[in-house]
Amino acid sequence: MTTEPLLGACSPEELRELALQAGRDLEDARAEDVLAWAGETFGDRFAITGSMGGDTVLSHLAGQVVPGITVLFLDTGYHFAETMGTRDAVQATYPVRVRTVLPLLSIKQQDEVYGERLYERDPDLCCAMRKVDPLNRVLAEYDAWGSGVRRDEGPSRAGTPVVGWDAKREKVKVNPLARWTQDEVDAYAQKHGVLLNPLVWDDYPSVGCEPCTRRVAPGEDARAGRWAGMSKTECGIHM
Repeated sequence: MTTEPLLGACSPEELRELALQAGRDLEDARAEDVLAWAGETFGDRFAITGSMGGDTVLSHLAGQVVPGITVLFLDTGYHFAETMGTRDAVQATYPVRVRTVLPLLSIKQQDEVYGERLYERDPDLCCAMRKVDPLNRVLAEYDAWGSGVRRDEGPSRAGTPVVGWDAKREKVKVNPLARWTQDEVDAYAQKHGVLLNPLVWDDYPSVGCEPCTRRVAPGEDARAGRWAGMSKTECGIHM
Protein backbone atom coordinates (compact mmCIF):
# COMPACT_ATOMS: atom_id res chain seq x y z
CA MET A 1 0.00 0.00 0.00
CA THR A 2 1.23 3.46 -0.80
CA THR A 3 2.71 5.53 2.00
CA GLU A 4 2.48 8.71 -0.06
CA PRO A 5 -1.15 9.82 0.04
CA LEU A 6 -2.35 12.50 -2.34
CA LEU A 7 -4.01 14.25 0.56
CA GLY A 8 -2.03 16.20 3.11
CA ALA A 9 -3.11 17.07 6.64
CA CYS A 10 -6.74 18.18 6.73
CA SER A 11 -9.08 19.57 9.34
CA PRO A 12 -12.26 17.66 10.17
CA GLU A 13 -14.22 20.26 8.21
CA GLU A 14 -12.06 19.70 5.13
CA LEU A 15 -12.36 15.93 5.47
CA ARG A 16 -16.12 16.24 5.75
CA GLU A 17 -16.37 18.28 2.57
CA LEU A 18 -14.09 15.81 0.81
CA ALA A 19 -16.27 12.91 1.95
CA LEU A 20 -19.52 14.51 0.82
CA GLN A 21 -18.09 15.46 -2.57
CA ALA A 22 -16.64 12.00 -3.08
CA GLY A 23 -19.99 10.49 -2.15
CA ARG A 24 -21.59 12.42 -4.99
CA ASP A 25 -18.80 11.77 -7.47
CA LEU A 26 -18.45 8.05 -6.74
CA GLU A 27 -22.08 7.05 -6.24
CA ASP A 28 -22.14 5.11 -9.50
CA ALA A 29 -18.48 4.03 -9.47
CA ARG A 30 -17.32 0.42 -9.32
CA ALA A 31 -16.31 -0.84 -5.90
CA GLU A 32 -12.76 -1.23 -7.20
CA ASP A 33 -12.66 2.43 -8.18
CA VAL A 34 -13.97 3.52 -4.78
CA LEU A 35 -11.22 1.53 -3.05
CA ALA A 36 -8.60 2.86 -5.44
CA TRP A 37 -9.70 6.43 -4.71
CA ALA A 38 -9.47 5.86 -0.96
CA GLY A 39 -6.07 4.18 -1.19
CA GLU A 40 -4.62 6.88 -3.40
CA THR A 41 -6.13 9.72 -1.38
CA PHE A 42 -5.30 8.56 2.14
CA GLY A 43 -2.47 6.04 1.76
CA ASP A 44 -1.69 4.32 5.06
CA ARG A 45 -4.27 6.54 6.74
CA PHE A 46 -6.98 4.35 5.23
CA ALA A 47 -7.93 0.95 6.64
CA ILE A 48 -10.91 -1.37 6.31
CA THR A 49 -12.69 -3.47 8.90
CA GLY A 50 -13.13 -7.20 8.49
CA SER A 51 -15.44 -9.07 10.86
CA MET A 52 -14.67 -12.47 9.28
CA GLY A 53 -18.27 -13.28 10.18
CA GLY A 54 -19.45 -14.45 6.78
CA ASP A 55 -17.74 -13.83 3.48
CA THR A 56 -14.42 -12.01 3.16
CA VAL A 57 -15.29 -10.28 -0.11
CA LEU A 58 -14.24 -6.78 0.99
CA SER A 59 -10.90 -7.98 2.34
CA HIS A 60 -10.23 -9.90 -0.87
CA LEU A 61 -11.26 -7.04 -3.15
CA ALA A 62 -9.33 -4.44 -1.16
CA GLY A 63 -6.23 -6.60 -1.24
CA GLN A 64 -6.39 -6.78 -5.02
CA VAL A 65 -6.89 -3.03 -5.46
CA VAL A 66 -4.70 -1.75 -2.61
CA PRO A 67 -2.16 -4.49 -1.82
CA GLY A 68 -0.95 -4.38 1.76
CA ILE A 69 -4.01 -2.57 3.04
CA THR A 70 -4.69 -2.90 6.76
CA VAL A 71 -7.73 -4.95 7.76
CA LEU A 72 -8.88 -4.15 11.29
CA PHE A 73 -10.29 -7.19 13.11
CA LEU A 74 -12.06 -6.54 16.41
CA ASP A 75 -11.37 -9.49 18.68
CA THR A 76 -14.14 -9.32 21.27
CA GLY A 77 -13.06 -12.48 23.06
CA TYR A 78 -16.44 -14.01 22.28
CA HIS A 79 -15.89 -15.05 18.68
CA PHE A 80 -16.58 -18.52 17.34
CA ALA A 81 -13.45 -20.60 16.70
CA GLU A 82 -14.44 -20.61 13.03
CA THR A 83 -14.30 -16.82 12.94
CA MET A 84 -10.79 -16.77 14.38
CA GLY A 85 -9.75 -19.39 11.87
CA THR A 86 -11.14 -17.29 9.03
CA ARG A 87 -9.10 -14.33 10.27
CA ASP A 88 -5.94 -16.43 10.27
CA ALA A 89 -6.68 -17.75 6.77
CA VAL A 90 -7.19 -14.22 5.42
CA GLN A 91 -3.87 -13.12 6.90
CA ALA A 92 -2.11 -16.12 5.41
CA THR A 93 -3.56 -15.99 1.90
CA TYR A 94 -4.66 -12.44 1.03
CA PRO A 95 -2.26 -9.56 0.25
CA VAL A 96 -3.44 -7.63 3.31
CA ARG A 97 -2.19 -6.90 6.82
CA VAL A 98 -4.67 -8.08 9.43
CA ARG A 99 -4.44 -6.01 12.58
CA THR A 100 -6.21 -7.53 15.58
CA VAL A 101 -7.70 -4.94 17.94
CA LEU A 102 -8.50 -5.88 21.54
CA PRO A 103 -10.82 -4.35 24.18
CA LEU A 104 -9.29 -2.70 27.21
CA LEU A 105 -10.73 -5.38 29.51
CA SER A 106 -10.39 -9.13 29.13
CA ILE A 107 -13.58 -11.13 29.56
CA LYS A 108 -12.46 -12.10 33.06
CA GLN A 109 -11.82 -8.46 33.99
CA GLN A 110 -15.15 -7.40 32.52
CA ASP A 111 -16.95 -10.11 34.49
CA GLU A 112 -15.28 -8.93 37.69
CA VAL A 113 -16.38 -5.33 37.15
CA TYR A 114 -19.78 -5.73 35.47
CA GLY A 115 -20.80 -9.27 36.35
CA GLU A 116 -20.91 -12.35 34.17
CA ARG A 117 -22.96 -12.61 30.98
CA LEU A 118 -23.21 -8.87 30.49
CA TYR A 119 -24.21 -9.57 26.89
CA GLU A 120 -27.54 -10.90 28.19
CA ARG A 121 -28.26 -8.08 30.63
CA ASP A 122 -26.91 -5.09 28.71
CA PRO A 123 -25.85 -6.05 25.19
CA ASP A 124 -25.37 -2.42 24.16
CA LEU A 125 -22.80 -1.87 26.91
CA CYS A 126 -21.05 -5.12 26.06
CA CYS A 127 -20.81 -4.17 22.37
CA ALA A 128 -19.66 -0.69 23.29
CA MET A 129 -16.76 -1.99 25.37
CA ARG A 130 -15.76 -4.90 23.16
CA LYS A 131 -16.38 -3.48 19.67
CA VAL A 132 -17.16 0.22 19.47
CA ASP A 133 -14.59 1.59 21.91
CA PRO A 134 -11.70 -0.50 20.50
CA LEU A 135 -12.56 0.64 16.98
CA ASN A 136 -12.77 4.26 18.09
CA ARG A 137 -9.32 4.05 19.67
CA VAL A 138 -7.61 2.48 16.69
CA LEU A 139 -9.27 4.81 14.18
CA ALA A 140 -7.48 7.72 15.84
CA GLU A 141 -4.55 6.63 13.63
CA TYR A 142 -6.53 6.93 10.39
CA ASP A 143 -8.32 9.59 8.35
CA ALA A 144 -10.67 7.17 6.59
CA TRP A 145 -12.01 3.69 7.14
CA GLY A 146 -13.98 1.25 5.06
CA SER A 147 -16.63 -1.35 5.77
CA GLY A 148 -18.58 -3.98 3.88
CA VAL A 149 -21.98 -2.54 4.79
CA ARG A 150 -24.57 -2.87 2.02
CA ARG A 151 -27.90 -1.16 1.47
CA ASP A 152 -29.76 -4.42 0.97
CA GLU A 153 -28.88 -5.75 4.43
CA GLY A 154 -31.87 -4.12 6.11
CA PRO A 155 -33.77 -0.88 6.76
CA SER A 156 -31.10 0.53 9.07
CA ARG A 157 -28.55 0.30 6.24
CA ALA A 158 -30.72 1.30 3.28
CA GLY A 159 -29.30 4.81 3.12
CA THR A 160 -25.62 3.84 3.32
CA PRO A 161 -23.52 6.13 1.09
CA VAL A 162 -20.66 4.80 -1.01
CA VAL A 163 -18.52 7.47 0.62
CA GLY A 164 -19.84 9.44 3.57
CA TRP A 165 -18.90 11.28 6.73
CA ASP A 166 -18.61 9.48 10.05
CA ALA A 167 -19.55 12.42 12.24
CA LYS A 168 -19.00 10.65 15.57
CA ARG A 169 -15.40 9.82 14.76
CA GLU A 170 -14.76 12.70 12.34
CA LYS A 171 -13.50 10.26 9.71
CA VAL A 172 -14.28 9.60 6.07
CA LYS A 173 -16.38 6.41 5.86
CA VAL A 174 -15.99 4.32 2.71
CA ASN A 175 -18.54 1.62 1.85
CA PRO A 176 -17.38 0.23 -1.51
CA LEU A 177 -20.01 -2.53 -1.56
CA ALA A 178 -22.93 -0.31 -0.57
CA ARG A 179 -24.76 -0.78 -3.87
CA TRP A 180 -24.03 -4.51 -4.20
CA THR A 181 -26.76 -7.11 -3.78
CA GLN A 182 -26.35 -10.44 -2.03
CA ASP A 183 -26.36 -12.11 -5.45
CA GLU A 184 -23.43 -9.93 -6.54
CA VAL A 185 -21.53 -10.76 -3.36
CA ASP A 186 -22.15 -14.47 -3.88
CA ALA A 187 -21.09 -14.27 -7.53
CA TYR A 188 -17.84 -12.49 -6.64
CA ALA A 189 -17.09 -14.99 -3.88
CA GLN A 190 -17.65 -17.92 -6.20
CA LYS A 191 -15.68 -16.45 -9.08
CA HIS A 192 -12.64 -15.65 -6.95
CA GLY A 193 -12.79 -18.52 -4.49
CA VAL A 194 -13.21 -16.10 -1.61
CA LEU A 195 -12.77 -17.50 1.90
CA LEU A 196 -16.01 -18.03 3.79
CA ASN A 197 -16.53 -18.51 7.49
CA PRO A 198 -17.42 -22.24 7.71
CA LEU A 199 -20.47 -21.36 9.81
CA VAL A 200 -22.10 -19.96 6.67
CA TRP A 201 -22.71 -23.58 5.63
CA ASP A 202 -24.32 -24.30 9.00
CA ASP A 203 -27.19 -21.77 8.70
CA TYR A 204 -25.24 -18.80 10.08
CA PRO A 205 -25.34 -16.30 7.16
CA SER A 206 -24.31 -13.45 9.49
CA VAL A 207 -21.93 -14.32 12.32
CA GLY A 208 -21.31 -12.15 15.35
CA CYS A 209 -20.18 -13.10 18.84
CA GLU A 210 -21.01 -16.68 19.80
CA PRO A 211 -23.32 -15.89 22.77
CA CYS A 212 -25.38 -13.46 20.67
CA THR A 213 -25.72 -15.37 17.39
CA ARG A 214 -28.07 -18.22 16.51
CA ARG A 215 -28.81 -20.18 13.37
CA VAL A 216 -31.22 -18.63 10.86
CA ALA A 217 -34.29 -20.60 9.82
CA PRO A 218 -35.31 -20.93 6.15
CA GLY A 219 -37.05 -17.77 4.96
CA GLU A 220 -35.71 -15.59 7.77
CA ASP A 221 -33.69 -12.43 7.17
CA ALA A 222 -29.96 -13.10 6.99
CA ARG A 223 -29.37 -11.02 10.13
CA ALA A 224 -32.24 -12.57 12.11
CA GLY A 225 -29.77 -14.63 14.10
CA ARG A 226 -28.03 -11.59 15.52
CA TRP A 227 -29.26 -10.64 19.03
CA ALA A 228 -32.32 -12.82 18.53
CA GLY A 229 -35.16 -12.01 20.91
CA MET A 230 -33.85 -8.49 21.53
CA SER A 231 -34.73 -5.16 19.97
CA LYS A 232 -31.05 -4.71 19.17
CA THR A 233 -30.11 -4.94 15.48
CA GLU A 234 -26.69 -3.21 15.32
CA CYS A 235 -23.57 -3.39 17.47
CA GLY A 236 -23.12 0.38 17.24
CA ILE A 237 -20.12 0.51 14.94
CA HIS A 238 -22.13 1.75 11.97
CA MET A 239 -24.54 4.00 13.88
